[in-house]
Amino acid sequence: MKNLLKNKNSRTNLMTYAIVVLAFIVMQVMSSAGMLGSSIKGFLIPICVYISLAVSLNLLVGVCGELSLGHAGFMGLGAFSGIVIAALLKDVVASDMVRLACAMLGGGIVAGIASVIIGIPVLRLRGDYLAIVTLAFGEILKNLIGNLYIGKDIKGVHFTFNSADLILAEGGKKILSGPMGATGVQKIATFPMGFVLVLITLFVVLNLIDSKEGRAIKAVRGNRIAAESVGINVTAFRLKAFVVSAFLAGMAGALYGLNYSSLTASKFNFNTSINILVFVVLGGMGNILGSVISATILYVLPEAMRSLQDYRMILYAIVLIVVMLCTWSPKVKDKIAVVSAKLTSLIKKKEVGTDE
Repeated sequence: MKNLLKNKNSRTNLMTYAIVVLAFIVMQVMSSAGMLGSSIKGFLIPICVYISLAVSLNLLVGVCGELSLGHAGFMGLGAFSGIVIAALLKDVVASDMVRLACAMLGGGIVAGIASVIIGIPVLRLRGDYLAIVTLAFGEILKNLIGNLYIGKDIKGVHFTFNSADLILAEGGKKILSGPMGATGVQKIATFPMGFVLVLITLFVVLNLIDSKEGRAIKAVRGNRIAAESVGINVTAFRLKAFVVSAFLAGMAGALYGLNYSSLTASKFNFNTSINILVFVVLGGMGNILGSVISATILYVLPEAMRSLQDYRMILYAIVLIVVMLCTWSPKVKDKIAVVSAKLTSLIKKKEVGTDE
């Protein structure tokens, strides 16, 4: 039974990788053939970003069972850290691809360090208390970034929370300008790097879920008291899931930040965290493939309905409600099972008739 389950998990994981790789190949071929419009090309990198965010949050919410509402804060921290790192490396590293990789890694590390600082006191809380505190920390991170001024000149890098204190030598350049955010950012993000980010996220999350640590994390979600009784350090494993999730969110944020010429901290607010959580819930708690599909569809859907102007968000909400009812309603599930069983029996009867 254990080997059968393992094989089932392996098949699901391979299917997830195969769908992502196939989608990338199709998009690349269509782009090379000139079959993609500029608007569709503009969706590709954000879709990769939100897939990574949904999968990383699913590790924390779906697999570990902890409700966090501060994911946008780690995304924003990674975004602005990546922008700063890319700006500082501009005169040192000639390759845009190398600078992008360094910025993404740096954004992930900064977000990971912040998650450790936040997680040590916070992860002793549970349930609604954890959700409220992570929401508060996400808003704190957003406001700190929104009031930060960073500049670079021949004397080095300067940090301050007061614009009047940021005095740069001749030839110096502002990288972050407080509420105005980052302006004049060199857009070095690419779709292939977004594809690599998705693969890295899937590899880290899927391998962690299937490892001993992953089984311990699931045990914490299933029954905290039982997990503690067999010697599992509940706080340590929750912290591990929290840090991995934040690190991947920071990498995704860096790619997102370097995809736009200007960016403000207000983008990474409570609504962004809720959107990512919606991707996870609609895709299925703990279902990684579901997060990939839901993030793609639910990001494209409101953008595709933009021509409807004022009605598009109403239609988007209706679609979300219908999908939730179809996904989680026991009656709908039973009806789908009945229809599926009838279709299967009809197919078998046809096969038997053909053989005869």
